[in-house]
Amino acid sequence: QVHFVESGGGLVQPGGSLRLSCAASGSTFTIATMAWYRQAPGKQRELVASVTSGGTTNYADSVKGRFTISRDNAKNTRGLTVYLQMNSVKPEDTAVYYCNTLSQRGPWGQGTQVIVYA
Repeated sequence: QVHFVESGGGLVQPGGSLRLSCAASGSTFTIATMAWYRQAPGKQRELVASVTSGGTTNYADSVKGRFTISRDNAKNTRGLTVYLQMNSVKPEDTAVYYCNTLSQRGPWGQGTQVIVYA
């Protein structure tokens, strides 16, 4: 079982930056690909970005060139931290951001709220 705790959200103006963190615990050594998702008010949760254990990344078209996903595998394999660097944010990036495996294997955490306002 794996568990996730997201942090780093907040209020930011358009064009600003924010860095989200995701602390994964449990059987993290079994995780191949981690991902960030987001859910805007009234919309379904969507995939934002993913990163493999080898560092290969993929992004939704809406964030490509603005967001960067990265991961830090703990040397003792007891933990895993995944980051989402958000640059040049837009009002449409407003959402609750969640992390999970790409296969959505773990229970969803509480997420971290990002609000982009003018």
